[in-house]
This record gives sequence, structure tokens and C-alpha cells, in this order.
Amino acid sequence: MSSIPSSTGRLVVAKFGGTSVATADQLRKVQRIVDADPARRLVVPSAPGKAHAKDTKVTDLLYLAHELAAKGQDIAPVWGQVEKRFLDIIAGLGLTLDLGPTLAEAKARIQAGGPADYAASRGEAIHGVIVAALLGATYIDAAEVVFFDRNGRLDEGRTYAAIAQRTAGSGRFVIPGFYGTSAAGEVKTFSRGGSDVTGAIVARGANAVLYENWTDVSGFLMTDPRIVPEAKPITEVTYSELRELSYMGASVLHEEAVFPVRGAGIPINIRNTNKPDDAGTMIVATRDPGHQVVVGIAGTKGFTVINVEKALMNGEVGFGRRVLDVLEHHGIPYEHTPTGIDTLSLVVSDRHLNPPGRDAKLDDVIEDIRAAVRPDSVGVSPGMALIATVGQGMVRATGTAARLFTALAKARVNVRMIDQGSSEQNIIVGVEESDLPTAIRAIYNEFA
Repeated sequence: MSSIPSSTGRLVVAKFGGTSVATADQLRKVQRIVDADPARRLVVPSAPGKAHAKDTKVTDLLYLAHELAAKGQDIAPVWGQVEKRFLDIIAGLGLTLDLGPTLAEAKARIQAGGPADYAASRGEAIHGVIVAALLGATYIDAAEVVFFDRNGRLDEGRTYAAIAQRTAGSGRFVIPGFYGTSAAGEVKTFSRGGSDVTGAIVARGANAVLYENWTDVSGFLMTDPRIVPEAKPITEVTYSELRELSYMGASVLHEEAVFPVRGAGIPINIRNTNKPDDAGTMIVATRDPGHQVVVGIAGTKGFTVINVEKALMNGEVGFGRRVLDVLEHHGIPYEHTPTGIDTLSLVVSDRHLNPPGRDAKLDDVIEDIRAAVRPDSVGVSPGMALIATVGQGMVRATGTAARLFTALAKARVNVRMIDQGSSEQNIIVGVEESDLPTAIRAIYNEFA
């Protein structure tokens, strides 16, 4: 494992997820973790998650409150649950903290029809005040240091400068996750799980040597433990390898959290709040593959293949562009485009072909493809799952593909599609959805 830089000026950002900050008992664990390393001077908390299996996340309650207010209904019953969560945590920690005015202001604005992003962000914003009081830290409202541009993208220059300025000097600082300020001056949130992104942004802005992401698991496993219960932990993975795995369903870390720290080479350490002695997974720029050819296997269901066939297609200039123009016209992104001399296949997610609450687009897409390129035939193969086998070591390991396909053949899994990225650090295969668990087990057993 790569060593973590150490110096008198080292700065670590510690982000804690919803389960890590769900109760007073969990927050005591957070306090011990932060106290254990003086370098952990920047803390990014989420809103309280579920305190137990039947509990409701505070963010979900806040979204519900916003929905009720939008319908002109009283939010008091739901807001009472939100207040109780925060007040119970304060009491359990023995803090002398008066959140009355803060809670009243948030309730009033949500009841008056405040934006959904404002409502959703109050979980982190209010909880950040509690965490700061517990840690004896300075509270910095994320709305004062995280900024979005007119296109809704992070305003990197302004954001990083503000974070650097506000966190300069000694002491601890708490910056709540999940939200910032739009170009119009309104609260704007990231997508769900966006506190991971805030943590990475804070690490980049503060020039941290390490971004710790504390959650309820001890890092990543080589594959889904629901399919392979004995799956081994991943001790080290690169940013690019993680991107491939996250895209295919590995969900310990928000997939956008890598980008702010990647350019600066700041490693991410996934750690377990409940098992702080576990080393977790280090996410780094580069690693020595050693004997670990494959670092992880991830798969997901829900894809359809549109097969376009036309004789002499390879000699027809602009054929592929016209086919892809059809998808663009319908607002549909594509996952992969395997090709042959006279065939082109489009692998498309079902959620884009059949968007919830809207008319299915498949028939219109096929009709437009026929009009655009006059193919000999267009076929549709639904019910496909994609599996990514990922590892930097594959590019130098002779016979990796042969091992993978032999393992699938022995498991009697029919491979419907093969695609390998230009980086040669992943091989993607398409299989029948019903074969997904069998295929993942076969690949894991070959490379683990």
C-alpha cells in the first residue's frame, strides 16, 4: 500500500457518512476518530442517516416536508420528526446548544414553499452546527465556500480559493456536505450522496495530503458480497479503476467524488467508522499491480442491444454518425457500440429507453434508424447485463482474456457481447440477466 505523506503541516479531510453521524453514540465514535489524529482538522458531515433499520433518513424527511408544503399541507408532523432527531442527538451528547432559532427558520422557509434544494440541504447544514460544537470546531456554511456556475457546474476557481482562505491557520473546521450556492445566490445541492463530492472539493481546496471517507464498511470488496459472500477486500485501487467499477455499480463512494482530488493526486482512504482500526481501501493515482491482475469485478442489469445490419456498411461514409445522431435526437446516451464489417450494435440502458413516467422510446428509435441509414435489418435484444472485469495489470498479463472466457465457458455462461477499453484496464462482457450471478462468481473464482 502507498504510504501516506507525513509532515508537521499535513492536513487530512475526514468526511463522515449518514450512518456514521446518525446518533449520539455514532458521533462519539466520530469524535474519537478525529481526536486520534491532529491532522484531521477539516470535517465534512452528512445529514443523520438511519439510526436503525426501520428509521427514516433525515434527508428523506426533508424532501417529504417540501412535497407537503408544495401541496399547501402542514409540514408540522414531519418536521416534528426532524426536530426530534436533532434534539435527541444534542441531548445524547450533553451539549448546551440552542438550535431553536435555526430549526424555526428552516421550518418557516420550507412551509412557505422554499426550493427543494434548500429543504434537502438543511440536514447537513443543521447537523454541521452540532458536529462543530461537539468537536470544538469553527462552523463554515458550505453555501459560503462551495459555488456553482450558471451551467450548474462547480465553479472550481472561486470554490477552491474560498476554501483555502476560510480554512487557513490552525484549529478545526466543519463544512457540511451536499450543497453550495448557485450563480443566482440560491442553495443548490449535489445529487444524492453528494457529501462525498463536498469532501473531495474541500480536500482539493485545502491542499490536503489525504481525503478520508468514513462510512459503515471497511472499503471496497473485489465484487458484490451478495453474490460472492467471501469476496476479498481491495487494499488499493487507482482512480481510473474505481471509475470503471463505480460505473458498473460499485457504490461505496459517489462516482463524482474522484474528480476534484484526482488532478491534485490526493489519495482517498475509505474507512469504517465502526471499525476504525481497519486499514480500508486506498484510492490512488497509480499502483503496482504485482500479482493482482484483476482488482475488481462489477456488474449490473438493465440493458438493451439494438443490432443494425447492412451489407457494405464499412464502406458507407458517415454511417455510424447517422445512427448515433438518432440517439442524440431522442436524448439517449449509449454505453457501448460493438461493430463488425456489416454490423453495428448499440448497447443502451433501459432507463433511457423507457424513462419512468414517460412514453417508451424504443419503437421511435428503430423507426428513425431505418429512415437514417436504410439498414438491411434492425434487431432488438433486451434483458442484457454488463460485467466489467477491471485491473491495470491486465495490459501486461498474457492470457487474461483467455482465462476470463474459459471461466465463463466452464460455468456455461453465454457471452452476448465483448468490449475492451482502449486503456486495456477493463474487459466488459454482456450476458443474459439471469446469468449475471453465475458469471460474476466464475470470474471472481478465476482471478481472486
